Amino acid sequence: MIEKAPEKLIEEKLLYLKESPSNEYFFNKIEEDYLYWDKVKYVSASDTVQIWKEVKLIRNLIGRSISIKGKKYIELKYGINDFLQQKLHYLDFNFGAGIQKEQLLSDLDKHKYLSNALMEESIFSSMIEGASTTRVKAKEMLRKGRKPSNKSEQMILNNYKTIQYISEQKANDLTIKKLFEIHRLVTENTLEEENIGKLRISNDVMVMNQITGEIVHTPPSFDELDELMKSFCDFFNNNPKESFIHPIVKASILHFLIGFIHPFVDGNGRTARALFYWYLLKNGYWLTEYLSISRVILKTKTQYEKAYIYTEIDEMDVSYFIHYQVKVLTQAFEDLKNYISKKKKEENKLSKFLKLPNINERQAQILFWLEEDENRFFTVKEIENIFKITNQTARTDIEELVENNYLKKISINKKSFNYWKGENFESTFM
Repeated sequence: MIEKAPEKLIEEKLLYLKESPSNEYFFNKIEEDYLYWDKVKYVSASDTVQIWKEVKLIRNLIGRSISIKGKKYIELKYGINDFLQQKLHYLDFNFGAGIQKEQLLSDLDKHKYLSNALMEESIFSSMIEGASTTRVKAKEMLRKGRKPSNKSEQMILNNYKTIQYISEQKANDLTIKKLFEIHRLVTENTLEEENIGKLRISNDVMVMNQITGEIVHTPPSFDELDELMKSFCDFFNNNPKESFIHPIVKASILHFLIGFIHPFVDGNGRTARALFYWYLLKNGYWLTEYLSISRVILKTKTQYEKAYIYTEIDEMDVSYFIHYQVKVLTQAFEDLKNYISKKKKEENKLSKFLKLPNINERQAQILFWLEEDENRFFTVKEIENIFKITNQTARTDIEELVENNYLKKISINKKSFNYWKGENFESTFM
């Protein structure tokens, strides 16, 4: 006879909930959204203190720990409950399956949308950090290759260059040198030269609530940073021995760690989001490149900040931040699907331009944009940037439209021209 193992506490689960089945509904609601006590106490009219005790018991039982080595260890814990498991499966299926890529993007000009997605991510990541500009002006700067006119535009251009750098590096490991290069890219011309691409050398850095002025986080001491960031890079490149961490979970933890450690004088948030983006691309989540993750974060900035705070005040349980990041990715994916649906409707309108003799798809798209916005004009550099083509190809495309009088060429100076709506456009399409 084989001896029966002792019953596990986790299998006994919640004696309190069994005795009061109505509480199981509240328990599931708490775990689905991974609520902290400040929300749990309003979930049920019954004994919420007891419910919270049971919640903490289960979270501790399924929890795992991670250590980042410094003079003092940073000890994090996290747990993956059934609700998070389901959400991760959804993202795995949609972000990594090749068939989904074809179904989602087969009718979309990938290069053109990728360019737009990179611009969107660059703009909104900067806005999270306080950049003040409009999307229209920011995109115009990036498309036309215009030099930034202020700090906000410089931040956006920096983020744009950073994302391009990560796209090139996505298959590679992270080194201290590359970490510093990312920080240099995101802070160039927006931070004092002595602080760019370098760890902070003082403790005169703290995270404050911008509204109340309250100090919400004091980062580790600067003399721990060298060892902490080496350990961080090792964690980025390798999983702990005999352990597997789901890539989206790990990307979220990496994001959190940069914010928590605060290794730089400024630019920590932009660096954290860049590394989150890099780790997902490195692990095969190709669709990340087409998403505007920061756009969703900007809309939910309060939740973003609270995810950090909840983690720190609840025994460094980074699950709060993981759940938040999973919500962000899911919403960003929904936004992408809506965008593609909109683009497919536009393609039907585009067809009338494609029927014109000797008009290619890029030229048809230019004509479509002119119909949508009669005040819009183009430059050769802009066309080059939008379609990721050579300068000569862009020049040929636009000059052919001039020859057919769909565009007119206006001199700005001896070397530069703008291209506006021409006479034939008005007579043919208006």
